[in-house]
Amino acid sequence: MIVRRILAVLLLAYLFGFVAYMLMLARPVEGVTTDAIVVPTGGSGRIDRGIQLLQNHQAKRLLISGVAPGVSSGQLAQQYRVSPALFACCIDLGREAVDTTSNARETAHWVEQHGYRSVRLVTSDWHMARARMELHAALDTDVALVADGVPAEAPLGLLVIEYNKLLLRRVALWTGIGA
Repeated sequence: MIVRRILAVLLLAYLFGFVAYMLMLARPVEGVTTDAIVVPTGGSGRIDRGIQLLQNHQAKRLLISGVAPGVSSGQLAQQYRVSPALFACCIDLGREAVDTTSNARETAHWVEQHGYRSVRLVTSDWHMARARMELHAALDTDVALVADGVPAEAPLGLLVIEYNKLLLRRVALWTGIGA
């Protein structure tokens, strides 16, 4: 009987947490300027949003984290229909990251290297909670982080998987496992 109650409480906590996660999906942020913008690859609209913010002078520089080794800045400039000069002056391609955790590490190194004090994280709304948590854990505590969510159509299954990843990584960071 006690085990059933404990399981019921855990299930309710999980479901309420999932509802809260859904209600708090990140939205685009307007009118905020930061030193830099970081966009982890992986979802549609992310790089478009980062480039748009850079062109609107919302930051000095943009890092696209997790770019495949064979992709050049010229190819990206052509794909996103922007001048190669914009890539040459203001966009860095990070090639070390392969997942959200390594995106955060790559970004933290880039932020430290440039001495930035504020960063706008641009990623899919459903991915923001975990990406922000990972980046917050990797950055110096005195770096301000702005979450700029890109609205995305995500199926329920993906949302559940992402919520589970968020919970597992939160526990891992709290316990120091894989931190």
